[in-house]
Amino acid sequence: MKFLDLAKVYIRSGGGGSGAVSFRREKYIEYGGPDGGNGGRGGDVIVEAVEGLNTLIDFRYQQHFFAKSGQGGMGKQRTGKDGDSITLRVPVGTEVLDEDEETVIADMTDVGQTVVLARGGNGGFGNLHFKSATNQAPRRANPGQPGVERTIWLRLKLIADVGLLGLPNAGKSTFLAATSNARPKIADYPFTTLVPNLGVVGVDGTEFVVADIPGLIEGAHEGRGIGDRFLGHVERSGALLHLVDGTSGDVEGDYRTIITELEMYGEGLADKPRLTVLNKVDALEAEEAKARRDALAALSGGDVLTMSGVSGDGVTEVLRALRTMIERETAEAGQAPSDAPWSPL
Repeated sequence: MKFLDLAKVYIRSGGGGSGAVSFRREKYIEYGGPDGGNGGRGGDVIVEAVEGLNTLIDFRYQQHFFAKSGQGGMGKQRTGKDGDSITLRVPVGTEVLDEDEETVIADMTDVGQTVVLARGGNGGFGNLHFKSATNQAPRRANPGQPGVERTIWLRLKLIADVGLLGLPNAGKSTFLAATSNARPKIADYPFTTLVPNLGVVGVDGTEFVVADIPGLIEGAHEGRGIGDRFLGHVERSGALLHLVDGTSGDVEGDYRTIITELEMYGEGLADKPRLTVLNKVDALEAEEAKARRDALAALSGGDVLTMSGVSGDGVTEVLRALRTMIERETAEAGQAPSDAPWSPL
C-alpha cells in the first residue's frame, strides 16, 4: 500500500426536497383541502476516524463525495424521503483543513470520532403547512434548502510516542529495524527513507510507538529535500530522538543543522523533550567517541547517550531513557501512553 499524507477532496451535501402543492380530491368530498407534504432532508457529509488505516491513498483515486438530495413532498400529506448521508473514513490522526490549507475544521484523534463537514439542506414545506383560518386553500410551497459545497484538504499526522530525527544516513531506519517489527529500507546512500515508517518498540515489558521520517537537510524549512514535508508526523510525538552520525566529520554542525530546522519549522517541535544520541560508535575508537560525545553534551546542554544500531551497543539504554521521557510526559498530560498495535507501513 502506498503512503499518502495529503489529499484534496471536493464534498457536497444533499439539497432538501421541495414541498408539494396538492389538494385532496375524492368523490363525494366537496372540500378536500390542501394535502401537500414536506420535502425530505438532504444527506450530510461526515468524516469518521477508523482503525486499520495509515494512509490517505484511497482519496487519490476518488476526490468527489456527494450526498444524496432529499425527495420532494407528495400529495396525501406524504413527506419525501431523506437523502442518504455519505461518510469519509480516514486514519486516526487526520486533520481536516479548509480550502486555504491553514484553517483546521476538525482534528480526528480518536477511533470512532465523527464530524459533520457539510449538513444537508432542510426540506421545503408543502402547502398543507400554510393552511390557516384565513387561508383555507394555500397554493404555495417552499423549495428545499440547497446543499453545501466546499473543498477541503485531508492531512495525516501519524500518532506516535517518539519521533526520530536526524540527517540522512544518521542511522534512523537501522535503529527502527533493530528495535521493532518495522522493516524500513536501509542502504548506504542519503534519502533511503522516502515515506514515514512506524514501529512498535518494547523494553522492560513496556511498548511504545516510534515514527521514522525522511532525513532533514539544511534549508529544509525552505523546501529543500523532503524531510520538512513529513515533520508534521512528529508534531504529536511526546518525545524526540535525535540521532547524530558519530562518523561524520562535523558532529556539532550536524546537531546545529537539525536544531535550526526544528526552530524554523515551529509548531513547538523545538520545545519537545529531546534525547540526543551519538550513533555508529562501533566505528569509532573509544577515546574519539568520548570526545565527540562530550562536545555534543556541551553544545546541547544535556546528557548525550551513545549507541550502535548495527551492533546493538547502548540500544537498551536509549530505549529505557525514551520510556522514562514518555512516562513523564504522559503523567504531566494526565493520559495513558499509546499502546495501539500499529504495523509498519
